[in-house]
Amino acid sequence: MSVKIAFASNDRRTVNQHFGAAGAFSVYELDEAGARLVEVAEFIETAMDGHEGKLAAKVGLLNGCAAVYCNAVGASAIQQLLVKGVQPMRVDEGALIEELLSGLQKCLVNDPPVWLAKHIKQQATSNRFAEDEEWQE
Repeated sequence: MSVKIAFASNDRRTVNQHFGAAGAFSVYELDEAGARLVEVAEFIETAMDGHEGKLAAKVGLLNGCAAVYCNAVGASAIQQLLVKGVQPMRVDEGALIEELLSGLQKCLVNDPPVWLAKHIKQQATSNRFAEDEEWQE
């Protein structure tokens, strides 16, 4: 079982961005064997003016991710992320992505936190229903 985890980062090494103002996200696929970078998305810089529409592209990009790590995240973004099943995770600026992934990998194998266990369960249920449906022409 693998999960996708996103990081608000403009250097691809550390978490160094506020969610709403993030210029880029690095998305990793994580499983028991390790992690691999699967996507880097960059955004055009916009002013932090409280305009809700600018969040839509960022929240949409994270569809299917279990979590997004960032330095800060506003209430509106938290609400939108949770509706999509993405757990917002606040960490200190400069937190190393490699270390966060390593810690998550250990949790994935041993004892996942509630939000991760829930995501894995939902993913398994979704996959099971997809397999149960037969394609007929």
